[in-house]
Amino acid sequence: MLYSDTLLISLSLGIIPTIFWLLFWLYEDKKKPEPRGLILRTFIFGMLVVPIAIPIQKLGFHYFTSGIITFGIVSISEEILKYLAANFGALGNKENNEPLDPVIYMITAALGFAAIENTLFLIQDAQTGVAFSSLLISGNLRFMGATLLHVISSATIGVFMSLSFYRNQKIKRLFLIFGLILAIILHTVFNLLIINSVNTNIFAIFTFVWIGVVVLLLMFEKIKTIRPLKIFRK
Repeated sequence: MLYSDTLLISLSLGIIPTIFWLLFWLYEDKKKPEPRGLILRTFIFGMLVVPIAIPIQKLGFHYFTSGIITFGIVSISEEILKYLAANFGALGNKENNEPLDPVIYMITAALGFAAIENTLFLIQDAQTGVAFSSLLISGNLRFMGATLLHVISSATIGVFMSLSFYRNQKIKRLFLIFGLILAIILHTVFNLLIINSVNTNIFAIFTFVWIGVVVLLLMFEKIKTIRPLKIFRK
């Protein structure tokens, strides 16, 4: 397979599916949609932090042999970088003015990250000479698994930011930290399950991911009902 063909196919299979997921989650916010410019900016920032994550993860695999530690480093680096991408992309903007907004922007950054990560994995597979059908299968598996993992883990951070949206700064920081820790744990557990998938039913792993999607959809509905705190005075 020619390099130009490899790059084009990998980009298509890596990015187009994430666009579909992005449209799906944006549809959940259709009543009060976010500015498309901020969505695009956050998506691009999510893509741009991937090259920063790669050397950090290589160092982790080089200096540590424990699977838990190395995959912990992978999860920590990716979740922090995705959060920073969302933060620089939109979270600090005045348009981040409703409880659901942090979840939308965190998911957007996560999908930008997944788009490039998926593309790099597919390029690596293509360069080994695998057939197009195998690339298509690999792309679909990442579409159903790894991409959704990025969505769920980053959305977890966004959910805790949303739940504390009308709270004071101290509470917001505590919720952010808790959400980040939970996202890292979820990400690490999933990666370890995938690595040990020889002894684990791969469909059981994907079931775990889809349960996360259902929970996330339920949280969307919960967050939509959040209103500013009312302080009653005598």
